[in-house]
Amino acid sequence: MAKVRVLIVDDSAVVRSVLAELLSMDPGIEVVGEAEDPYVARDKIKALRPDVLTLDIEMPRMDGLTFLKNLMRLNPMPVVMLSSLTSEGAEETLYALELGAVDFISKPTVSASDTALEQFQRELISKIKTAAATASKLKFRRTSSTPAPKTASTKPLSFGKHSLIAMGASTGGTEALREVICGLPAGMPPIVVTQHIPATFSSRFANRLNEQAVLTVKEPAENEVLQPGYVYIAPGSHHLEIKKRGDQLYCHLSDAERVNRHKPSVEVMFKSLLGISPDKVVAVMLTGMGEDGAKAMKELVDAGAHSLVQDEASSMVWGMPGAAYRYGAAKELVSLDKVADKLVRYFSR
Repeated sequence: MAKVRVLIVDDSAVVRSVLAELLSMDPGIEVVGEAEDPYVARDKIKALRPDVLTLDIEMPRMDGLTFLKNLMRLNPMPVVMLSSLTSEGAEETLYALELGAVDFISKPTVSASDTALEQFQRELISKIKTAAATASKLKFRRTSSTPAPKTASTKPLSFGKHSLIAMGASTGGTEALREVICGLPAGMPPIVVTQHIPATFSSRFANRLNEQAVLTVKEPAENEVLQPGYVYIAPGSHHLEIKKRGDQLYCHLSDAERVNRHKPSVEVMFKSLLGISPDKVVAVMLTGMGEDGAKAMKELVDAGAHSLVQDEASSMVWGMPGAAYRYGAAKELVSLDKVADKLVRYFSR
């Protein structure tokens, strides 16, 4: 199997050296070059034809976001962003995903321990290999940062007490969720979402969606009661579970151990719905790497839930939705651009 050819773009010589060393330890990756700014990167892309770019955001002469926007317009290719764990860094990184970056990873600190550096290396290698596999999907990506249009309902929606929509996503999920949620009208039943995302980024992600969607999007507070017309995004630091107290459904934020290597975990959220009214749940599985949530989704479907699973052609990574399909959890296999409409139709019957 051919090695994944990587070009490292970063203005810091130290960072370029560390990244090159860490990546070169993997036999499936070849670092074909380094560039200290986007102008050098542009020439090296033409000369070296890398499979994946790692791209810093803050660089001299041209910042990473401007370069990414031009790249995705003229020569779209898989890009993994290197981000800082700051509020500003979170905002810029989410914008990079809107522009077309496949994924991001937070830079390790100068004082990072050996264990933290090893964790960074594993995640970076995994994200680069996943990014390389998405090259053929770039033609499906929206390369404009323009939000999806806000939608007004053309039919009255109908749903009973305890009806809700539960969505799970991972790699590529921030943009997939944006397309679905911004395509939904007011008056939807409560929507709960688990997206694999760091704690520093999840509140910013919820805020960005809230600015773009008709529905109210937020991170839930502990014990917050679910309300129609709201979307609740699991915080990146806790599992989101849905509990029942009397006639009300409410959010429980669990600080339990990771499940399937994730916190928040889709598996945890889906499993919590088994104890409520599975027949009133619509479970949605969007793009993502791995199998988190697939088994619990099958349990929900067996208990009477309806389900929508994103199809392979429109998924950036058909890991989680592919696993759900293989386990028999997909009542409907749906292209991403049809998910919102399917949900509206389901509650317009």
